[in-house]
Amino acid sequence: MQAVILCGGEGTRIREESVLRPKPLLEVGGYPLLWHIMKLYAHHGITDFVLCLGYKGDMIRDYFLEYDHRHRDIVVELGADGAQFLSRHGEQGWKITLVDTGRSAQTGARLRRIRHHLDGDDFCLTYGDGLADVDITELVRFHRSHERIGTTTAVRHEERFGEMAIDFNQVIAFSEKPENPDKSINGGFFVFQKRFVDEYLSDDETCILERDPLERLACDGELMAFEHKGFWECVDTFHEWQKLEQLWSAEAPWRVW
Repeated sequence: MQAVILCGGEGTRIREESVLRPKPLLEVGGYPLLWHIMKLYAHHGITDFVLCLGYKGDMIRDYFLEYDHRHRDIVVELGADGAQFLSRHGEQGWKITLVDTGRSAQTGARLRRIRHHLDGDDFCLTYGDGLADVDITELVRFHRSHERIGTTTAVRHEERFGEMAIDFNQVIAFSEKPENPDKSINGGFFVFQKRFVDEYLSDDETCILERDPLERLACDGELMAFEHKGFWECVDTFHEWQKLEQLWSAEAPWRVW
């Protein structure tokens, strides 16, 4: 099982920070949002990642290229080739495929453009700016049990739009402006069969995953919802970012590892 993470957006609603670095590199507790997300998947045994890069993608690429040097004790002998690593870190063995999916591509196009890096029959997908304590093991088990093409995670969040109409765990329809703020919304932790990429997505830069592809998938009766009642928070604003920083100092409910 692989985890694909969408990391290419410009983060326009938190421009005061995203002008300096891509949103997935915003730090909480001294580590990027992206690291926290990957730690969640690794806790559930998924350590094969495909990162869809775009805006300031080189900064994400450089972060992982320098990771061992940042997080391991080393000996450097001047004049000699290379360095000797003396210690290990908790992320040993992670496989990270970094793919440039274009500066201006939308989410659906980004996913379509990494299809040749997908190895198995199904894969996980999420965004590089949302933290949660979703039980990924149960999410995958639920996805495989119903044998539909896609599974999304349904969460409740009164400050968010994008309501999903759900009937016996099947997503029936989406609504941009829900009448009832207590209804479930798309929490962004997905599992898809690989054929979703070829049958529902386009390489066109304007292909938005959350619009026509997911709406058609729901209309076809092929999208199910996994209910998550625990912690979930997406970083769109400076206030939301600071909220996570405060939680890290107190309880960090997403830290299950």
